[in-house]
Amino acid sequence: MSPGRPGERISLADVEQQLRSLGGSAQTVVAQSRTTATAAAVVGGVLTVASVYLLGRRRGRRRSTVLEIRRV
Repeated sequence: MSPGRPGERISLADVEQQLRSLGGSAQTVVAQSRTTATAAAVVGGVLTVASVYLLGRRRGRRRSTVLEIRRV
């Protein structure tokens, strides 16, 4: 029985088949996008570390004391 007509009962097998179909397609999408998400996370992490390093370096240069020694 296909549940396409009004008034027709939907069997447990129909529901199970539909759920398996949805689950399979979702797993395919997750597998395809996993590598892209991993690459984006790595690039984001590298950019974050680089920006924190550069900002800290800049702040260190601004706040460091300049000592000038003169000979008389």
